[in-house]
Amino acid sequence: MVTLTVNGTARSADVDAATPLLWVLRENLQMTGTKFGCGMALCGACTVHLDGKPVRSCSTPVSAVAGRKVTTIEAIGQSATGRKVQAAWKDIDVPQCGYCQSGQIMAAVALLEEKGKPTDADIDAAMSGNICRCGTYPRIRAAIHQAAGTKGA
Repeated sequence: MVTLTVNGTARSADVDAATPLLWVLRENLQMTGTKFGCGMALCGACTVHLDGKPVRSCSTPVSAVAGRKVTTIEAIGQSATGRKVQAAWKDIDVPQCGYCQSGQIMAAVALLEEKGKPTDADIDAAMSGNICRCGTYPRIRAAIHQAAGTKGA
């Protein structure tokens, strides 16, 4: 049995300690906002926050989250930054297919929490591990700038 804190609530799952956090979230806790993409921490679809920092849940064993705070896309709108990012995503109509967008939003919120007024280079660096097959990168960058209250370079 593993106990973890997800979105401010203590949750338990009867899983092996080596089980990836992604599968505990999706299969055991029925939180399907976090997506499976590549399974190798390369695409970013599975991004969640661990103590406020973006991590790939597909390669993070659930044992690594004990005593730490996990935040998923389901709760990202509870923070002011999360609300700003979600509003910008909607205003700019960022998603096309939408599959990668929960990971993109999680990475964007982490960036803005760390660096409130990012440059294009900051955005590119922070978002580089998040792949969008539809190529919505210009809209993603524009939405991050809108959420930050800045204009792109």
